Formats: sequence, C-alpha cells, structure tokens
Amino acid sequence: MRFKLHTVIATFGLAAATATAPALAAWEPTKPIEFVVPAGTGGGADQMARFIQGMAAKHKLTAQPIIVVNKAGGAGAEGFLDVKGDKGNPHKIVITLSNLFTTPLATGVPFNWRDLTPVSMLALDQFILWVNADSPHKNAKDFMAAVKAAPDKTFKMGGTGSKQEDQIITVLLENTLGKKMIYVPFKGGGDVAVQLVGKHIDSTVNNPIEAESHWRAGKLRPLCVMDKEKLPYTTKLTATESWADVPPCGSVGLRVSYLMLRGVFMTPGATPDQVAYYNALFDKLRALPEWKEFMEKGAFRQTNLKGAEFVDWLGKNEHIHRLLMKEAGFMATN
Repeated sequence: MRFKLHTVIATFGLAAATATAPALAAWEPTKPIEFVVPAGTGGGADQMARFIQGMAAKHKLTAQPIIVVNKAGGAGAEGFLDVKGDKGNPHKIVITLSNLFTTPLATGVPFNWRDLTPVSMLALDQFILWVNADSPHKNAKDFMAAVKAAPDKTFKMGGTGSKQEDQIITVLLENTLGKKMIYVPFKGGGDVAVQLVGKHIDSTVNNPIEAESHWRAGKLRPLCVMDKEKLPYTTKLTATESWADVPPCGSVGLRVSYLMLRGVFMTPGATPDQVAYYNALFDKLRALPEWKEFMEKGAFRQTNLKGAEFVDWLGKNEHIHRLLMKEAGFMATN
C-alpha cells in the first residue's frame, strides 16, 4: 500500500530516569566541552545549545566551560561527520534535530545516528504554521481555503534548508491540500522568521521558539500547531493569547502531525561513565526553574528518554523518516 504522508503520527512515551551506579560518576571533563550544532545560528537547536551553555556557566554545573560551535554545512553533515570522526573524545557533544535522519538519506553522506553514542532526548520540538500578522488569513481554515482556491505554486512557504524537516512538512501540507507551494529555503530558523516578518514569503512552519519574539511583538500570527494535542502552556504571550490558544492542526481539518528531536549524542566509543556524566548534567539542568521557563517559552513537549528507550525511539523514527523522505522523492538514491 502506498504510504500516506499526511496520516503519519509518531507516538512518543515518557521514560523514567534510570538509576546510575555511583561508580559511573567518576569521569569528569578536563578541558572545555565543544557543543556542536549541526545547523545555523538563531534556529531552535542553536538557541537550546546556547541556553544550556549559559545555564551551565551560571549555575556552575560543569567544571569546564561549554563552547558552542555551529557546523551547518551540507544540511548539518559537516557537524555530524566532525563528531563521528573524533572517536573517543568525550569533550565533544552534538545537539541533534531531525536532520540526524534526513541529511544522510537526502545526501548519501556516510553517516548514521548509530555511528555516534546516544546520550539523551532533552525534549521534542513542535512545528507551527505561521503567517504575517497583516495576512488576511486569520486562522488555519482561512489559509487552507486560500491555498486550495489559488493556482499551484502561488503561495511561498519559507523553511530551513532543503529536504529537511520544513520541506517535509511542506510536502505533507501539499498532499493534504492538493496544491503545490513554492518552497523557499533559508540557512536557519531565525532567518526564516525574519523573512516572514518582512513579507518576502507567505507562511512558515517555524518551531515556536524561532518565532515567539515576533509573535510577542505583533509581527507574526500562529495558525495551528502540528501536534495531535493542544499545547499545555497557558501564560499569555500576547495581550489575548497563549500557546494553549493555538489549535492543533488536525482539529481544524489540516491532518498533519510532526514532532522534532532535541537530543544529545557523544562521539563514537564513549564509555558508560562518560555518558553518565552528561546525563547527570542534563538531569541537573532540567531541575532548574530557568529550564522550565525555557520549555514554556519554546512550547516544547517535555519528553526525556535515555538508554535503551532512547535507542528504540531513534530506530523507530529513522524508519518513519525513511518513509517520509522516500514518498517525498527526497532520497539520494531516487
């Protein structure tokens, strides 16, 4: 049976933290920790990495500083290959997004997530359909009706990179609406949001944190969130709206659901005590009130997985992305 993109909805579970034997806490970094971001500046992964960097320094969570390094070349392949090639270096970690799966499938670059050492899922990131605040489309139903009524390739959808999450979602939207859009790629989520503010494109599917400040400033309007559930955050971000007021896309007839990984990996050959060190670091981070504020600001789904449960999740979602990429015609072998 032909795979139906618009019906793919991944199920994510919460995992209980696994007890760690005291002996595994022995290792600590002896030099600065390089935190690789396989994406551009200003996007969701970059913002999360720099937030972690700042909180670790503020609360003295690490004896060594964390240095964030962006390596976005080749849709993130530059960063992934750098980490893969530094086997046995416990002072280098990488924050991952769904290009962990899409980049090797789209480019054929010799990399797979199994080449690295999984550490932890920090959270799952949402995608929201955004338009400019001056757009005539006041809600998702208005937007859908306008796209359906217009000729193919009338509407411009901006997104991060090519053959990555944003373009996959654009294909999901196209399949659901029965219309082709013009997909315009940019270097990072921050750039995408700015382009929508400037009215150079008609819509985006930015992560919440990438467009939140522009929403607060009255420049952008969220139409729906691509999750099967409403967002739980009720603090008002504008005079009248909170994240909880943004409806799930499925509830307004746009049957698209997609969540993105925010996880951390180490280089190949990391030892259990080294992995335990970073998991302990992230456990301390998640306990901070600032982390809870960051999660609410970015409307994240607060799912944390580690160990075998994280590995199992990765395997299942690699399979989902292979199906998505194949159906969209984005595979390097197509």
